[in-house]
Amino acid sequence: MNLTNRALKLSRRTFLRGVGVTMALPWLESARVWGAESSVAGGATSFPKRFAAVFMGNGINANHWWAKGSRAEMELGRTLEPLAPFRKKLNVINGLFNKPAVGVGIHPGQTGNILSGMPLMKGAVLHGGISMDQVLANSVGQETMQPSLVLGCEQPITGYHESNFSMAYSSHISWQSPDSPVPMEVYPSLAFDSLFENRGNKRTQSILDRVMDDLSSLTRKASSEDNRRLDEYLTSVREVEKRVDRMRSEQTKAETRAAERGQPLIAMKRPDNGLPEDIRDHMKLMCDIVALAFQTDKTRVATLLLCRDLSGLFYPFLNVRDAHHSASHNDLSDAYERIARYYVSNLAYLAGRLDSMPEGDGTVLDNTCLLYLSNMWSGERHDNTRLPVLTVGGLGGTLETGRVLDYADAGDESRKLCSLHLSIMDKMGVKLPRFGDAEARLAGV
Repeated sequence: MNLTNRALKLSRRTFLRGVGVTMALPWLESARVWGAESSVAGGATSFPKRFAAVFMGNGINANHWWAKGSRAEMELGRTLEPLAPFRKKLNVINGLFNKPAVGVGIHPGQTGNILSGMPLMKGAVLHGGISMDQVLANSVGQETMQPSLVLGCEQPITGYHESNFSMAYSSHISWQSPDSPVPMEVYPSLAFDSLFENRGNKRTQSILDRVMDDLSSLTRKASSEDNRRLDEYLTSVREVEKRVDRMRSEQTKAETRAAERGQPLIAMKRPDNGLPEDIRDHMKLMCDIVALAFQTDKTRVATLLLCRDLSGLFYPFLNVRDAHHSASHNDLSDAYERIARYYVSNLAYLAGRLDSMPEGDGTVLDNTCLLYLSNMWSGERHDNTRLPVLTVGGLGGTLETGRVLDYADAGDESRKLCSLHLSIMDKMGVKLPRFGDAEARLAGV
């Protein structure tokens, strides 16, 4: 889509505007907030399809990562129990692997191509492949104000691993080109400001107060049901805004500390770097921002790196003493199972937020595919000959759900992770002859 057509499409949308802020809106049946595609008058509604990849580094506890049965009768292992409310919208996919990341060295070489399936170059020069989220962003992302949203809950690390792969591969899953990762936003306040184009000297003031005039005009035109939807949406935005404001002040203090010490924020540890000390607050807020972005069609593509490979995050609230990476070296322990389950609970939280957002006769989750994955199966053995993979959401009815799919015995050519990527991109309307190391789509998806 050229820039003129994109601008025309966006100009058909309804926004709430105020001083230094632009607020996109959720789907409304009585107002064409997204232009013609969201209209219900005289025909069927067409809703956008969304994709988000959610990543956890260093694998899972294999003893408790299992599922059997289907739909409402699906049985879930302990680690997957947080997803029980979404059995009908869940796919547990076993046996896939990322062949270019196998046998090349532990950690960075197992991570940087999880969404591209291209071989990674060792040494000083970064080189891999464009990731599937950015392939989608270059296509469907042209129909939205923001092509993609790339968020993380842990700062990238620099330097080189003993395997001679750059630590950049451990820190990033979204790549805009073979040699350049997409800059990842880790500060909730900056991600929130981007979502609402919140800028200028009034950015610390409530965005809802600043769009009140436009809001009053819209509510007079909307139906009673749409006004109820608007009220729920605005309440949600305000709740997120309050949490962001608390973190904004900590970020400002951190910037001052960094300047006084003469060191970059990225070199400082949390909470000195302004990131929330309690990662539960951080991860939940980033999930909320992704959900709001999808609800308002601000973007249709997102990645959320909950923790990077070689993660140094701690979990005192789980009664775990070791940092994430160290704990993964005892991956069959109860402690590491609690860690893995906690990460799945974040996926469940995001799915729940999307499923609470009405869109026509369904929900935003029904028009979304959440892809959850890690870069290895066993952290103790650094085994990535198979990977933990889940999807949640029906992608507009194109993705059959409520299933356990097992490719472990299908043969290496029939269990490629990139075949799943191709299948998902197909359903998003982006059809490629091949992607990464795969030419065939994943059977049964």
